Amino acid sequence: MPMAAVPPTAISLTATTDFDCQTCGACCAYDASLPRFSTETDEELDELPRHFVADDEQGMRWDCDRCSALSGSVGVSTSCMVYDIRPDICRACMPNDGACLEARAAYGFS
Repeated sequence: MPMAAVPPTAISLTATTDFDCQTCGACCAYDASLPRFSTETDEELDELPRHFVADDEQGMRWDCDRCSALSGSVGVSTSCMVYDIRPDICRACMPNDGACLEARAAYGFS
């Protein structure tokens, strides 16, 4: 599925600058195969609202160009609607790590 166009008003982020992930969101809108469940317990998965879970129950639902739990505009202002109970793969993505930098590069954030 093609990635959505980044709004012209998007904030440019740099790997050497501290930033708030809520002004980015690229990691949640980069690769539909990434929000997969792996080490979560059944009890943890049961906490996720069903409308955010993919039909095959193997990961988060992907709507159009992003995780269905991501709200806002990538590169402007975003938030995770399941932040406190997000999957382990989401918890593992950290600002300026490899996955973060790859997603940001795909959106043209330098």
